Amino acid sequence: MRAPRCRGSAAIVHKVSAAALNSSLGPEGARDVLTRLRSGDLDLLYVAPERLLQPRTQSLLAKIPLSLIAIDEAHCVSQWGHDFRQDYLALDQLRELFPGVPRMALTATATPVVREEIVERLALNEPAIFVSPFDRPNIRYLVQPKSDARRQLGEFLRGHANETGIVYCLSRKKVESIAESLRRDGYDALPYHAGLSAELRAGNQHRFLTGDAVIIVATIAFGMGIDRPDVRFVAHLDLPKNIEAYYQETGRAGRDGEPAEAWMVYGLQDVVRLRQMVDESDADEEHKRHDRQKLDALLGWCEVTDCRRRPLLAYFGDAYPQDCGNCDNCLAPPVTWDGTEAAQKLLSAVYRTGQRFGAAHVVDVLLGKDTDKIRQHGHDRLTVYGIGSELGGPAWRSVVRQLIVQGYLSADQRRYGALVLTDKSRPLLKGEVEVRLREDRKLKTEKKKRRDTAASLATADQPLFEALRQRRKEIAERVDLPPYVIFHDATLRQMAKCRPTTEAEFLSISGVGEAKLERYGSAFLEVIAAAEEKPLASA
Repeated sequence: MRAPRCRGSAAIVHKVSAAALNSSLGPEGARDVLTRLRSGDLDLLYVAPERLLQPRTQSLLAKIPLSLIAIDEAHCVSQWGHDFRQDYLALDQLRELFPGVPRMALTATATPVVREEIVERLALNEPAIFVSPFDRPNIRYLVQPKSDARRQLGEFLRGHANETGIVYCLSRKKVESIAESLRRDGYDALPYHAGLSAELRAGNQHRFLTGDAVIIVATIAFGMGIDRPDVRFVAHLDLPKNIEAYYQETGRAGRDGEPAEAWMVYGLQDVVRLRQMVDESDADEEHKRHDRQKLDALLGWCEVTDCRRRPLLAYFGDAYPQDCGNCDNCLAPPVTWDGTEAAQKLLSAVYRTGQRFGAAHVVDVLLGKDTDKIRQHGHDRLTVYGIGSELGGPAWRSVVRQLIVQGYLSADQRRYGALVLTDKSRPLLKGEVEVRLREDRKLKTEKKKRRDTAASLATADQPLFEALRQRRKEIAERVDLPPYVIFHDATLRQMAKCRPTTEAEFLSISGVGEAKLERYGSAFLEVIAAAEEKPLASA
């Protein structure tokens, strides 16, 4: 494992004669490396595991006096690591092929479980294990829900003018479009992904390593061996596969010890796409389940409401007892709110629509939108249609995301992210448990409007509001539905304030549709009429 690096001491530079033996070399280049190796001209030789396992390479190295075998990115040997590679499993042969030659394994992203497997898989004989602290105190962790990724990136980059950084995207197409967009905005932005020619990749990598204020927009193909010290930010426009990948990619920022930022936006679609990739992979079911758990762990980390650094380090086995003071949650602690009623509404909408639709459609139903899809499936006639107008679309998507993280919902990847209730949702629907949700900062105005609406109800209207709530409770118990499915509080407040006396006036109340007018209109109009005839006593 990687030993701690010394800081603060004067650098001692040694000239090392090194070369790589890989598929990028042409015949002439390969012959030159082999000649230098045989003559003893090389101090260090880089070889990929695939090449090292070839009999021809092993025969060559058997004739060379080796002083040390170093296995870098050793987490690849672990079947539970984040970047498992089959060829690494055969590296245990090195003990038999080169007896007496010391071997060392190095990685920056191994959990305790992975470290144990590295020792076992590589057949290391009671090795000394050096684990440096995982904390990178100079990196500030910032995470936001994804709304408009390009706009959000633009706002973030305004604080990093004339600085070098990396922007990670999941797809090659997105890499190209984001790089082009940044160039139009005046940034020196370059694309990097495996679909580009080797010549263009090498050229862009060289410009990134040597230029000033260069932004590389890349897939995860970029990064191995990149060690530019003054990278001031790493931005993720899509969710990585797991916490190890996130830590490794963000760890490319601030290697000079100066302040740097790791910024990320994430959304439900990221989760759906990544889980679909897991489900469609060739891995066995056990590994797929493990990969899903790793993705869930990262998503849960995104949604935490306290210090981000503490759970990040705990994942790798490091204790961090206090708040770090250098992440978004420490600098601006998120507000939480009682999301029990909102969660019940959402879960009911998922159930009433048949657990067959994704978040976008379920949210449209809650908001009472008039879409072809809603009309086609008759969802405008459901009791849950339009019951969620007190929140907007972004707020409902946040509720969906957090209920998935907390285990009340799952997104079925085999059905393109259809939302499905879990066993855990039953007590929440019955009102036996409460749930608190993170209030996204961009939703504060929206929730303030809710509070203003509640506060605006006149004292004289309060008794009628309570009478309407009582009638709602009676109906709910009779038809065995949660009260909010009949009408939510905002609708009852408007009834108490406007006091409709005819069906036409009742239909004009927000949250009342033809179906609800037919089912419940007369019962509530009766309460309102009684209040008009004999004013209710104030509580």
